[in-house]
Amino acid sequence: MTALTGRTALFPIGPTAFRGYAAGSPERASTAAALQEIRTAGYDIANLIGGHEVRTGRQSPVVTPHEHACRLGQVHQAGEAETLRAIEAATAASAWWGRLSWEERAAPFLRAADMLEHGHWRDRLNAATMLELSKTTYQADVDAACETVDFIRANVKNMLDMYDVQPGSLPGMWNQADYRPLEGFVFAVTPFNFTCMNNLAFGPAVLGNTVVWKPAESASLVAHLSMRLLREAGLPDGVINVVYGDGPEIGAVALGHRDLAAVHFTGSTTTFQHIWRTVGANVASYRNYPRLIGETGGKDFILAHPSADLDSLAVACVRGTYEYQGQKCSAASRLYAPRSLWPALKERLIELTKSMVVGDPTEPETFVGAVINARQHAKHAEALARARADGLVVVGGGTDDSKGWFVDPTVLEVHDPLSPFITQELFAPVLTTYVYDDSDWEHVLRLVDESTPYGLTGAVFASDPAAVQQAEDALRYTAGNFYVNDKPTGSVVGQQPFGGARASGTNDKAGTVWNLIRFASPRAVKRNHLPVRDYRYPHLEP
Repeated sequence: MTALTGRTALFPIGPTAFRGYAAGSPERASTAAALQEIRTAGYDIANLIGGHEVRTGRQSPVVTPHEHACRLGQVHQAGEAETLRAIEAATAASAWWGRLSWEERAAPFLRAADMLEHGHWRDRLNAATMLELSKTTYQADVDAACETVDFIRANVKNMLDMYDVQPGSLPGMWNQADYRPLEGFVFAVTPFNFTCMNNLAFGPAVLGNTVVWKPAESASLVAHLSMRLLREAGLPDGVINVVYGDGPEIGAVALGHRDLAAVHFTGSTTTFQHIWRTVGANVASYRNYPRLIGETGGKDFILAHPSADLDSLAVACVRGTYEYQGQKCSAASRLYAPRSLWPALKERLIELTKSMVVGDPTEPETFVGAVINARQHAKHAEALARARADGLVVVGGGTDDSKGWFVDPTVLEVHDPLSPFITQELFAPVLTTYVYDDSDWEHVLRLVDESTPYGLTGAVFASDPAAVQQAEDALRYTAGNFYVNDKPTGSVVGQQPFGGARASGTNDKAGTVWNLIRFASPRAVKRNHLPVRDYRYPHLEP
């Protein structure tokens, strides 16, 4: 049974304050030192299986996207044998990890959160995020430090809130809900774009699950350091096992295993659909029906009403689109602008876009770094070449991979509301605009709702309350995170629970009890205090 005795009141959960990094500040100096440490460490990243470092000799370089000649080390690729070992290690650990008290399970995670917020780990993990993922100082601190800390602490609070949901009892009995971890292992698959998505492995583990974690190939170093932090904080061996490498190769082993209990996934829509098909095809061979929890792609919108405030709209467009190179699932990528506002808005977007510095994100003035790898850069370069050929570029539109994988912040204007640029996910700092006649407000609401299969984030800008209400009603299922007069990015743990539906995922809302319950298997337990010793009911008497 899950013991609640000795439960203590927890501190308020987030948001953890980000640092200013002003010129001459201590945090700027300590970050510079950490950047130098990461650049020169020469990491040899091994798989972590049952507490053992497993090196395979099949190595891939860890590179810096904004300076791809710079190597931070190498990572050893796992295959079928290593994945099976990781599953076996997780299965062995599940025999005892899930039976510990919640305090024992939570302790290493809460300790890691404190170490990350207040110790040298903050600078180290931020620096790795800046170099491996090409994030600016601000973007890295909000991600690798603040949100990671907030997710960890929220997981503990949400676990205890869940445990508090108990059934009623009548005199003569005592009823309880035992929130067991799942039977089997959780397969956590994390994306490259957020270090804090280590929560996909951390969250289920707090509940008593054991995990096989497959990080994105372009985020091996930040995953490695995240696990070093947890192990330093006291996480026992075997609870979270990390395998690096090719997704299809590792996934085929994990998804085909009879003890697969859940998949916790963030990544592309096509990959998640493949996972769903694979699990469906194997469904008769599993010990239990695996839980599938996924957050996938988006084609996120900003819809401007003629009454929108021009300046706040323009700032939301550039921040929502260009921050972290548009590589956030929530990034704005399609703009619906009224014809009456478009000339002034267009001029403002051109001005703001041209003012932005593209380059090395470790330099203070840089706003836009590099996209994550050569494959993504090539995809974006091909798309923008088509946009230039079709005369769609308002500003930007260039790419350069001579030193790093850079894509210019770009605004496009299309005349076809179903243009591929406005319907297909690109994952780049590119905002595609469709200009509509002011009188077509109701029609454009339908366009926003029906033009893409996604349903992740969106924003409406209007000072007319009736227009806001109309948009809220018409777009109710268009976005799992809906913003009024704000950019559609920047959700905060505990404030804007993140996740979408349609082709954007299962909308289980990361960082909430709704997400955590997917990794628990409740058991109803009745204790009878007054045993019945005669099978006969009163109505049976003659």
